Amino acid sequence: MGLLSELLKLPAAPIRGPLWVLRQVAEQAEREYSDPAVVQRELSALAERLDAGEIGQDEFDRREDELLSRLEQPSTRYLDDTGRTQP
Repeated sequence: MGLLSELLKLPAAPIRGPLWVLRQVAEQAEREYSDPAVVQRELSALAERLDAGEIGQDEFDRREDELLSRLEQPSTRYLDDTGRTQP
């Protein structure tokens, strides 16, 4: 039955391939987005900008809150077979 089901799925191959690639890219982006090392580097760069006077305290606080919230968000989202993001 496995060979028959693969033959029946063959016409959908041009769609399944790009969806798989999109799913892999989305998963990698999600991992990098919530990676603590990346967030830490961004926090350091933000602190340097504050010290250099490039941004004000209000903007620093707002961006710091955004970065810290990224660490708290679970990364359990994925693309289903239709290409839509699922929780």
